[in-house]
Amino acid sequence: MSWLLFLDESGHDHKTMPYEVRGGMALHASKLWRFVQELQRREQYAFGTELRQFGKELKGCKLLDKDRFKWAAQAEAMSDEERRKLCRGFLAKGLERKAPTRAEFTAYGQASVDFANSIFEALRDHDAKLFATAIPRSVRKPASFKAANYLRKDQVFLLERYFYLLEKEQQHGLIVMDQVEKTADSSFVARLQSYYRRTAVGRYRSAWVVPTPFFVSSDMAAPVQAADLAIYCINWGFRLPGRGMDAPVREEIRARFGPWINQLQFRGHGYRDGKAYETFGIAYVPDPYEGGA
Repeated sequence: MSWLLFLDESGHDHKTMPYEVRGGMALHASKLWRFVQELQRREQYAFGTELRQFGKELKGCKLLDKDRFKWAAQAEAMSDEERRKLCRGFLAKGLERKAPTRAEFTAYGQASVDFANSIFEALRDHDAKLFATAIPRSVRKPASFKAANYLRKDQVFLLERYFYLLEKEQQHGLIVMDQVEKTADSSFVARLQSYYRRTAVGRYRSAWVVPTPFFVSSDMAAPVQAADLAIYCINWGFRLPGRGMDAPVREEIRARFGPWINQLQFRGHGYRDGKAYETFGIAYVPDPYEGGA
């Protein structure tokens, strides 16, 4: 059997998010279908329907938008039956271009925040491992051959930590990515495969990591949507103290989802110069082009 690392990106427009984050969740193949079914069950429990039937994706920026928290706090927690009924009304009015009632806004806000929390519960229950790397949103790619043709340092670190999991488990790992834009995706695959072919470390790590990513549409792949939620919460609600990762946070996300991120991130051991050291699934890289400009 094997592991699958579902990857997504956050903040790559360098506009509103604190950082540029790439990362996601590794799930064992034996637990993947059960995890997908669990998310579907929890979605039905929260909203009373499937959001995709109303043209909505399960994305972190939607589920945990500031408005969702504001709507959720408009009233005490509703009963499950009442919340689901009002959520269906909220979604139907969206298709009909009608204004929802205050109660419907409240129900939808509560369902969104609670469902986000239940996604993390499902990840925990299915032994998912979180991997991510963050870089400052101010970083710009230098005009150099290496910057254009080599994997960035943060991307190498992300794959390094995935390798440590696979080496520990003695199982192969696949990479599943959100399909973004064909030219950009092709360029990334070329840099990825070059790393695994042309560097000694890459060739060694290809013993466990399969360096041929599979691309999927995020709205059709629940694990990629879960990855999107996780890295959105890292961007807004998780910081590594003493590392220079000090951008402002959204306190409502840090308080509720920061502990989940800390619990789910991979913990293991890496090796350098013949010595073992403790390593974690989340890393902050102030300059991903350092030494390669």
